[in-house]
Amino acid sequence: MIQTVVKRDGRIVGFNEQKIMAAIRKAMLHTDQGEDERLLYQITDHIAQRGDSQMTVEQIQDAVELELMNSSRKDVAQKYIAYRHQRSVARKAKTREVFLDIVNIKNNDVTRENANMNADTPAGMMMKFASETTKPFVDDYLLSEDSRDAVEHNYLHIHDKDYYPTKSLTCVQHPLDHILECGFVAGHGASRPAKRIETASVLACISMECCQNEMHGGQAIPAFDFYLAPYVRLTYIEELKALEELNGEDYKDLYDQPLMDYLKMPLDGLKGKERAQQHAINKTVGRVHQAMEAFIHNMNTIHSRGGNQVVFSSINYGTDTSAEGRCVMREILLSTYEGVGGGETAIFPIQIWKKKRGVNYLPEDRNFDLYQLACKVTARRFFPNFLNLDATFNQDSDWKADDPKRYLHEVATMGCRTRVFENRFGPRTSIGRGNLSFTTINIVKLAIECMLEVKSGEVKGEKLGDDVKEKRIALFFAKLDHMLEVAAKQLDDRYQFQKTAFTKQFPLLMKSLWIGAEKLGPTDTIESVINQGTLGIGFIGLAECLVALVGKHHGESQEAQELGLKIITYMRDRVNEFCDQYHHNYSVLATPAEGLAGKFTKKDRKQFGVIPGVTDRDYYTNSNHVPVYYKCSARHKAEVEAPYHDLTRGGHIFYVEIDGDATHNPQVIMSVVDMMDQLNMGYGSVNHNRNRCMDCGYENAADHLEVCPKCGSKNIDKLQRITGYLVGTTDRWNSGKLAELNDRVTHIDHGSQSLFEE
Repeated sequence: MIQTVVKRDGRIVGFNEQKIMAAIRKAMLHTDQGEDERLLYQITDHIAQRGDSQMTVEQIQDAVELELMNSSRKDVAQKYIAYRHQRSVARKAKTREVFLDIVNIKNNDVTRENANMNADTPAGMMMKFASETTKPFVDDYLLSEDSRDAVEHNYLHIHDKDYYPTKSLTCVQHPLDHILECGFVAGHGASRPAKRIETASVLACISMECCQNEMHGGQAIPAFDFYLAPYVRLTYIEELKALEELNGEDYKDLYDQPLMDYLKMPLDGLKGKERAQQHAINKTVGRVHQAMEAFIHNMNTIHSRGGNQVVFSSINYGTDTSAEGRCVMREILLSTYEGVGGGETAIFPIQIWKKKRGVNYLPEDRNFDLYQLACKVTARRFFPNFLNLDATFNQDSDWKADDPKRYLHEVATMGCRTRVFENRFGPRTSIGRGNLSFTTINIVKLAIECMLEVKSGEVKGEKLGDDVKEKRIALFFAKLDHMLEVAAKQLDDRYQFQKTAFTKQFPLLMKSLWIGAEKLGPTDTIESVINQGTLGIGFIGLAECLVALVGKHHGESQEAQELGLKIITYMRDRVNEFCDQYHHNYSVLATPAEGLAGKFTKKDRKQFGVIPGVTDRDYYTNSNHVPVYYKCSARHKAEVEAPYHDLTRGGHIFYVEIDGDATHNPQVIMSVVDMMDQLNMGYGSVNHNRNRCMDCGYENAADHLEVCPKCGSKNIDKLQRITGYLVGTTDRWNSGKLAELNDRVTHIDHGSQSLFEE
């Protein structure tokens, strides 16, 4: 007698004879003779009683075919066999269709899921083939029934699901000092410790490029200025030694002599050691500049992940006040301002200026001049973004201005917004840590269900009654609570799978980068160290969620804003409870949606139809942002979004859109940073016009440029920020993000005198 059935995805379920009867009945109804109730029960009972205790779906279907063929109803057997074949073809059809889209380099949301990957190249095709076949494997064999159901019904999105079977982690902040001081082994070659700035620059690139192949997220350097500063001094000493050999003089007393700065100056009128010192400084500055140029060039040309993607790289800097650290910062900024190749804006690394009072923010601060330069560079090149170390949630009591390793107590972030700082299982730091994995909840769908289940009986156009709102909101929190439970359990399940990986599977990450990994042997599992990382529960579409619940989004209604804060606060509180329940570093993430921006929406619109203000666009608004189409001042946008930064410690970002050419207006960038400072915001930046000729690389900030003034080409594209990173061409954007791009409005109009104008 059949008791259990092995499904195609490997799950074992109880035997249900009704499913056999339903399939036979469907075949009978498609014949001329119609249904035969007696034969239906006879065949079902025969199979159920004579079958093995456990059978596969295919074995049961084979038995049904045999019974029908041996019966008097050969016509039913033919219909059943035909139907079974159709189902088999249908199961394969979706994969076939996706593969053909990849083969034929179709421009659609599958091939444009990630704008940093060129899916048209052979390597890109291979990655997409692997990605699209791996995801169903995860659904069938690695997810729990609750998680699978939540994903299938569009409540949950598991990020980087295609990498799930690899057990890889998301991202890491590189302790580059260890790499530079000790070197490392990658592949079949070993890299020696650095002795000069050029080597340090190359090793920084190689570290991130190698590790990108071991992880599915981004790579970041948390203290680029501090890490590279010693190699500026070594380069300076090298130049002095060259002069000693040339001049036959002894300059050893200059080797360690403190310097206020490294600035190129003319040698006219200088003699003796003073002349030698300035000459060495001039040569050092030139070499540092070339090293920074090379670093930027390499990060935009070295491909990882099967030779198809440049590294998702970020660097944090701004707080090293030494002469050497200042030299590194100045030259990386100047190189960025100049551009790469023919003067194009560099896409990577995402640069992040760590703003700190007493260090670089006030006019009397040591690095204030570099902060001004950073704003000037941002006004032209989008980067650096600005990380506010003065935000209450970014401060650490262990930070001391005179501590040479104070960067250990400074927050660092990934360019796409991933933030790692708090830690229940080790030091409170960003260094040597990262996100393990993250999952996003579709809070819009939860709200739509509440809107439809608790309908308003009022005339269309009138305000919703308080009783309707209260019922919707109460139901929403119940649904949200359940989905938070599902997400937390799914992340723990993935963690339990990840922790079984061996150290040798991550030869660089688990040897030289991840905190505590130096204690592990090659055949040890990574279980004892990965709990230093974080698990992120994200959300998307707070604006649309609020419209569904109360009729307006948080940018246009104080009532909606209060509810929005209540929702995300509830998520934060539940996530803290999950930390205790599962013993992990859970955090709330303001999800940087790219492919997801349109994916959730498309499925919800298919199910619920077009709902004004909710599903009437091709995308959901990114995380807690005010909708891109909502016209308001930068100040208003900042005031609305600011409170969410403290609640979303897994990562967040604030953007301001500027109309026109910002190149000659760095003051507007400083005004945005001032707002961040006043409103306790954690991380932000500015978007503005930047046209790029796709034929010759020429760039400018003119409005509506249609013809390149350099080469005459009409192949003009706008350089734009898609989530946290830039994309050199919008040809690689998916439909949801393109729709969002077209809807973006400015918050600071060209010629505006104030950020605060409504």
